[in-house]
Amino acid sequence: MLRGFRKLKIETERLTLRPPVHSDFRPWSVLRAQSAGYLRSWEPSWADDHLTRKAFTNRVYWAQRSVSGGTALPLFLIRRSDSVLLGAITLDNIRRGPAQAGTLGYWTGEPFARQGYMREAITALVHHAFTRLDLSRIEAACLPENAASRGLLETSGFKYEGVAQSYLQIDGRWRTHVLYAALRGDRRGKAAAS
Repeated sequence: MLRGFRKLKIETERLTLRPPVHSDFRPWSVLRAQSAGYLRSWEPSWADDHLTRKAFTNRVYWAQRSVSGGTALPLFLIRRSDSVLLGAITLDNIRRGPAQAGTLGYWTGEPFARQGYMREAITALVHHAFTRLDLSRIEAACLPENAASRGLLETSGFKYEGVAQSYLQIDGRWRTHVLYAALRGDRRGKAAAS
C-alpha cells in the first residue's frame, strides 16, 4: 500500500505534487497558522484540534487510504527550488463507473498566493486525472464572491455550470457556491458566469 503512495509524484515546471507524509507536520501547521486569517473565510470551520500533530497524523493516514482505495488524490505543493510547502490540492470523491468524475479542492498559503503556483498544480492534476486515472469530468465549487478562485478556475480551463444553494458550510454557516467543471475533450466553448 505505501509503496505506490510514496511513489506518487506529479512534476510541473516549479512544483512537485505529492501526498503528505508525517514529516510535513511542522511546515504544514506553521503555514496553516500563518495563513489562518486568509483561509478561514473560504473554508469549512477548523476543528479545535485542526493544527495538532494528532489531526495531521490522521490526515496522512486518510491520504494513504484514499490513494490506495482510489477514492481521492490528496497532494501537497512542494516548490522544487527549495522544498518549501506552498499549499495543497485534492482530487476527492472520485467516482468510477458511468460517472468517471472527481471533485477538486485546493488552498495556497497566503505568502504564495497569486504567483501562479495553484494554476500550475491544477493544470497538472487535471491532466493526470484525464490521462492516468481515465476520469472524464473534474468538478469544482467556490463562493460567488471569491473572485480569485473563480478566475483561477476559469483560466485553468474550467467552465461555469451554475449555482448550488447551501452547498457547503463555510466558516460555520451554509453557503451557496458557484459550480465549475472541466471535461476531457471539452468542446463547449466559453461559458460565462452571470
